[in-house]
Amino acid sequence: MMEYDIQIFSLTKKFGNITAVDNLEIQVKKNTIFGLVGPDGAGKTTTMRMLCSLLVPDSGTAQIGSYNILKENEKIKQDIGYMPQRFSLYGDLTVLENLEFYSEVYQISKKERKEKIESLLEFSNLTKHSYKLADQLSGGMKQKLALSCNLIHTPKYLLLDEPTIGVDPVARREFWKILFELREQGTTIFVSTPYMDEAERCDEVGLMNKGRIVKKDIPSNIINNFDKHILCVYSDENHIARNLALEEKYVMDAYMLGEGLHIVVDDLDYASEKLREKFNNKIIVSSIKETAPSLEDVFVNIIKSEKR
Repeated sequence: MMEYDIQIFSLTKKFGNITAVDNLEIQVKKNTIFGLVGPDGAGKTTTMRMLCSLLVPDSGTAQIGSYNILKENEKIKQDIGYMPQRFSLYGDLTVLENLEFYSEVYQISKKERKEKIESLLEFSNLTKHSYKLADQLSGGMKQKLALSCNLIHTPKYLLLDEPTIGVDPVARREFWKILFELREQGTTIFVSTPYMDEAERCDEVGLMNKGRIVKKDIPSNIINNFDKHILCVYSDENHIARNLALEEKYVMDAYMLGEGLHIVVDDLDYASEKLREKFNNKIIVSSIKETAPSLEDVFVNIIKSEKR
């Protein structure tokens, strides 16, 4: 029988006329990383805050482990580590002093404290920086310290709200390496992110838009089940190429992704031939060929088809 550590049942939250979270249903398997993925305003933070019992839902409920978020919110707080978008580190305290402060907050015994702090400093590669004030740390180091403060009481469940926003790519990779290690040690992780490359590292993802899950599956399944073709165009005038492509009825969508122009079509051969003819003499095209869809391609298309 499948074991679920986090279960969300019809969770709903409104702010005035705006439905931030709309009848949400999610089940997160034990010892996995679940990614809640979506643009700003999708409802990710509101979902997180309800799971941590910081916001009361208008309807529905959720369970973390064996605890109900409505009836046993104090017990839940003992078992979770919650890292909001702006985690409150004390900038005028050193790395070590921040960890000691959170040891007090979580009532870690003095006997355990020294060993626990030393292992967390080593785990997060902060041992050499333990004397620095938190305000002197880089963005990536601050996030690793924030995570370490959340791990001081050895939580079974980690809830991380966009933990790598504003962090450079190298620090992001290091942060995810730590998450993978925590999963191997038995922690269940529920993480929200706007980054599709991070979403692809999760065991399962829920693509969220306007408070609803529009797709939930293993990242590779979501990509493999995409039933359209994508042509990637590189030219000296990608913006002109986009406008030209969107004039054609057989083009379902065209958008910039990285340095290329992605054009979504049903009939690959027909579209390739017609687009070459269309671009000829108008722009210089260095390459036009099919490319495998990414999670970002799939998500962009799902959101745009919903708008249509």
